[in-house]
Amino acid sequence: MILFLFLAHLAVGIVFSLVFVSREAGVKFFRFNAGLAVILLGVAFALRPPEASANEAGRLAVLALAVLEAAMLLYWGTVGRALASIRPAIVGTAVAAGLVALVSQGIGQAQGAAGQTMAVASFLSSAALLGGTCTAMILGHWYLVIPSLQVSHLQSIVKVHIASMVVRVVVVAAAVFLAIVSWQPGTGPSFKGYILSVSGIFFWQRVLFGLVGPGLLSYLTWETAKIRSTQSATGILYVDFFTVVVGEVLAKYLLLATRVPL
Repeated sequence: MILFLFLAHLAVGIVFSLVFVSREAGVKFFRFNAGLAVILLGVAFALRPPEASANEAGRLAVLALAVLEAAMLLYWGTVGRALASIRPAIVGTAVAAGLVALVSQGIGQAQGAAGQTMAVASFLSSAALLGGTCTAMILGHWYLVIPSLQVSHLQSIVKVHIASMVVRVVVVAAAVFLAIVSWQPGTGPSFKGYILSVSGIFFWQRVLFGLVGPGLLSYLTWETAKIRSTQSATGILYVDFFTVVVGEVLAKYLLLATRVPL
């Protein structure tokens, strides 16, 4: 379930982030990322556990992901070749399906209005962070493919990445606060007790690798992008993406272990 959620969110995030990339990145850039999203969703479906479809929301999420994969497969097969007039509709369908999938997954993974709202916010911000980081990393590499590409395009996607990072921090902080203040004696172990116990090491690793690390690295990326050092920015983004991956995998584990959408 952890890998299913992680791969699905990464694929959806890539689709979201492509909307913010200029066409000047070239047909091959968009085809590569569309193909990557299709592959990630294919692997996610291969690893999909039975509990992913255990309720109505879960089944809707799986259906939406299937629509997303079909749309991106069509996009991959036609970008730069055919169906140019309806390509915005294809992308719009993919984005809408991704939103439905994330909202449905969030609802299916939590109980109560407050819990479901936080889960949806967590899944949306997770996908945005994963997709923004991955796309920024690939776009940075693309300056080796198209040396004449304006550095402003990398700066723009790094801004998107930083914005998603800020939103992710706010959502995680809100989830932790809600989990602590909403606990009542007799309802099971408290989340505060969990994070202060030995088992809480996973929570602190999630904070260190998934929030603090990417926060610092995204700032360094922005500073190097400002001085037009695309190779240095790309190198930092590789490390940045790795820390985000570690943090988001741990977030999925903590969700299933504690029911807190981190």
